Amino acid sequence: MQPSNGAPRIGIPVRLSNSEGADPRVGKANGLFELIVELLGRAGAEAVLLDSSDGDPAAGVRGLDGVVLPGGGDVDPGLYGEEPGPALYDVNPAQDELDIAVAKAGVAAGIPVLGICRGHQVLNVLYGGTLIQDMHPSAVTHRIAAGPEPAAEVPDTWAEHSWAEHSWAWHDVGLAAGSRLAGLYGGSPSVRIASGHHQAVARVGSGLLVTAVADDGTIEGLEDPLRWVVSMQWHPEAGQLPDGQRLAPFRAFVEVCRSGG
Repeated sequence: MQPSNGAPRIGIPVRLSNSEGADPRVGKANGLFELIVELLGRAGAEAVLLDSSDGDPAAGVRGLDGVVLPGGGDVDPGLYGEEPGPALYDVNPAQDELDIAVAKAGVAAGIPVLGICRGHQVLNVLYGGTLIQDMHPSAVTHRIAAGPEPAAEVPDTWAEHSWAEHSWAWHDVGLAAGSRLAGLYGGSPSVRIASGHHQAVARVGSGLLVTAVADDGTIEGLEDPLRWVVSMQWHPEAGQLPDGQRLAPFRAFVEVCRSGG
């Protein structure tokens, strides 16, 4: 239900881990959360921050026009029937509970749901899928450690951004023709993306379709063909991307929410 100003109300579950922790990836994820909130506002939406302070995070989804599930730490492998491996970081049961409750409520309400990075993985687990807990090296670089200089393929126009805080691997993904995910990128058959993940989809959740794939076969996008539920493994909000390219998928998603999916 949109407010009188016509701005779709889009819920986003807050990040619960403290940026002051030892792992710099936590602070990076929290910073990216703020970028998503900013981009939703610039795209014409009202971002509604969701938490569990009222004891029922799903209750906050009622009356919303859409949900975005942002990035963050690793999902507890126990949620997809596995023992935890040694490479996990920032496994936060409270975050899992919040994100899954919001995702489940959004799907049940029939409102558009968009998963980004961790959100992509959360949706796959919600649909009964599993994850690769730590990816093996492949022909495609999906993550890089922070270093003193940007990788050679990052355009010079992006060099003013802090490399230590925002280091990405850059590669192309192919988008399935006619998919909702491709629709967020104007129907493009491929997109160059900012990648920074050490986990990926293993078994695809029941009822989900693969809509984006990297050259090494890594599943980069999923969607539910029966409802507007879409996910991407990459970070469309990444600060090094040209501003118009960052804003475009959020603007397209806001229009989906405005029209009811």
